[in-house]
Amino acid sequence: MSKDWSQKATLLYQMYGVNNAINTTFDAYISISQSRFEILALIYQETEISQSALQKKVTLDKAAVARHLKQLEDNGIVSRRKKDGDNRIILVKLTDRGRGLIETSQKEKEHFAEELLTDISDTELTVLRKILVQLNRNVEKMKGNV
Repeated sequence: MSKDWSQKATLLYQMYGVNNAINTTFDAYISISQSRFEILALIYQETEISQSALQKKVTLDKAAVARHLKQLEDNGIVSRRKKDGDNRIILVKLTDRGRGLIETSQKEKEHFAEELLTDISDTELTVLRKILVQLNRNVEKMKGNV
């Protein structure tokens, strides 16, 4: 195999590496996984949300969401109940402990972002945002072709 990768292929590899490093460091920094943080942040925005509606909003499959919620419930971070009048619908909400956890984690996330973006100018951040938006558009187009 040749090591003569194009600049674009090398850039893709670098983005992948940075993404992995950020995710791993972020998970350790806030003491919960990115997936759980995403779930808790979405629940935090609602008084109560159905498990199926939550699953549609996250980037995880139904089984993974159910596993996370079970563990979060076992740890007293969320509570689940069946909807009155329709036992097929499971409603999820944060406990007081869960609300405290997400509020603390959000502060840690803000601090993490500040440290991560140290020495990057406002101009560079604006360019980065534009690039990320375009990359996301390109990925969405590619998904349609797969």
